Amino acid sequence: MTGAVVLGATGVTAVAVGAGAEDDGRPAGTRPAQAHALALDGKDPKKRELGRTETQLFSLVGVSWEDSLDDFEGTAQIRTRAADGGAWSEWRDLEFDVRAPETGEGGASGVRGASEPLWVGASDAVEARVVAGGEETAVPDALRLDMIDPGVSGRDATQSVAPGRGVVQPQRTTTRKPAPTPTPTPSTTPTTAAPGTPTASPTGGAGSSPSPSATLEPTPTPTPTSTPTSPPESGDPTPPGPSAEPTTAEPGDPSPSVEPSSPPPSPSEDPAGPTTSTEPTPPPTVSPEPSPTGTSAEPSSDPEPGTSPSATATTPSVPPIVSRAGWGADESLVADPPSYLNKVDAVFVHHTAGTNTYDCAESPAIIRAILTYHVKTNGWNDVGYNFFVDKCGTVFEGRAGGVDKPVQGAHTYGFNGYSSGISVLGDFENGGTPSAAAKQAVADVAAWKLGLHGVDPEAKVTLTAAGDTGVWKKGDQATLNTVSGHRDGFATLCPGATLYSALPEIRRAAGASVYAH
Repeated sequence: MTGAVVLGATGVTAVAVGAGAEDDGRPAGTRPAQAHALALDGKDPKKRELGRTETQLFSLVGVSWEDSLDDFEGTAQIRTRAADGGAWSEWRDLEFDVRAPETGEGGASGVRGASEPLWVGASDAVEARVVAGGEETAVPDALRLDMIDPGVSGRDATQSVAPGRGVVQPQRTTTRKPAPTPTPTPSTTPTTAAPGTPTASPTGGAGSSPSPSATLEPTPTPTPTSTPTSPPESGDPTPPGPSAEPTTAEPGDPSPSVEPSSPPPSPSEDPAGPTTSTEPTPPPTVSPEPSPTGTSAEPSSDPEPGTSPSATATTPSVPPIVSRAGWGADESLVADPPSYLNKVDAVFVHHTAGTNTYDCAESPAIIRAILTYHVKTNGWNDVGYNFFVDKCGTVFEGRAGGVDKPVQGAHTYGFNGYSSGISVLGDFENGGTPSAAAKQAVADVAAWKLGLHGVDPEAKVTLTAAGDTGVWKKGDQATLNTVSGHRDGFATLCPGATLYSALPEIRRAAGASVYAH
C-alpha cells in the first residue's frame, strides 16, 4: 500500500511508492520501488549537514528543494554505507544540471528543483553535506535528501532479455504511401492508451490517436533465427548486431538474450504508420553538413505537441529495444497520458552521471530508480528520457507512449518540443569512457528514430529555443547537429567529456547504420 511515516522531530520521512507484494498480487520475492526522504534542516543558512544516519534500504540518492526555478549554485556531497558488508564509500559529488521542462509538465504543482540522481548500489546508511557557493547566500528552502530503493522485479533475476516477450521485434524496411492529410481539427490533448498498454505492433490510421505500440508484449516470433547467448556484464562489449530477431520473456524468465547474427524474417503484415498531426507547427529545415540553411518557426514558448504523430513514407527496420514491461516499470506512477510532437527533428545524447562500475544485470533496477526519482522527487509525470542505453549496448524504452511515436520527453530544456533524448548509463565526465557497444547502440537508435521522420543523422537543423538555456536565449535560432549532446542545447557538462567527444563517431555510425533510412 502507499503511505508516509514521519518519525519524531528528526525530519525523517518514508514514502512508499507502490503497493506491497502482499496486497497487489506481485510475485513472491519481488517488491515495489520505494522513495524515502530525509529533511536537511539546520540553522546555518549557507550549509546543511547530515551525520551518519541509518536509513531504509536504497540504491539511488539525490537532493531536492521546493522551488524548481531556484538554480542552486553550490556543492552537495554524499557518502553511503553498503548494505552488504557495511563499508562506507568515499565522498561523492552530486551534479546540478537538471531543469524542469519548459512544457506544462514543468509548471505543474509539486515540481521540485533537484540534483541529478546518483546510483550508489544497495545501501542502508548515509551522510551528506550541502554548501551554498558562488553568489548563493543560502541553501534552497525545504532542502531534503531523496533516496530511492528500486525494489525487486522479476526481471532482476536475468542479466538481459530472454526469449518470449518484452523487446521490439526488428522488421525489414517497409515502404508505404504517405498518409493523406486529414482535415485539421483543433485539439491539444492526445487520446491514447494508458501507458504500459500492451500492443503487438504500431497501429493507427488517419484521424486516430497514437498508442504505445511496438514495445509492450509484441507477438513472439515462432521460429528463432539464432542461438541465445548472454551479453557480457562489463568491459567493452560487442555491440548488438542490427539484423537479429531478439525476443524476450515475461519479466522473471531466466533465459538469456538472443545474440543478433542473422537477418530477421519478413513481418507477417505491414504495420500501419503513425498518423498526421492535426495542427503541426512549421517544421525546422534539415540540411546536410556543413551548411545549415533552414530555420524553424519561432514559437512563443515550447512548440505545441500534436495529438497524433506525423506520417512518414518509410518505416526503417527496428533495433532491439527492451520495453518498459521488460525492465519492470511501475506504470501506476504515471498519472497523465503522453504528449506527442509533430516530428522528431533531433536527438540529444545524455549520460546519467552515475556509476560506471554497474553490472548490466543491474540496468533495469537503475532505470526503475531513475523513473521513481523523476516522478517522486522531481515531480514530473514520467521518466524524462525517451531511451536508455547501457554499457553492454542494450537499449531500453524510456518515457511511455510508444518507441515508434514522437513522444515528448523532459530531457533538454528549451528543445523538448523538437527532440528525443537518449541517456547512456554512466558518468563520462569524471574518467569514464563509453564502450563501443554503447556508442553503436546510440547510433542505431538515433538513426532509426530520426529515420522515422526523414531526418539525416549526419545533418544539421535549425531550431528555435523555447527558453533561456544558458547557451541560447529564448527565440534564438539554434543551428545544431541532428545528433547533438545535451551541452549543445543547455548549459551543462552532460553528456560528459568522453561521450561528447565520441559524438562525431556516433553520427558517422548512425549514417552507416542499417537502421538509417
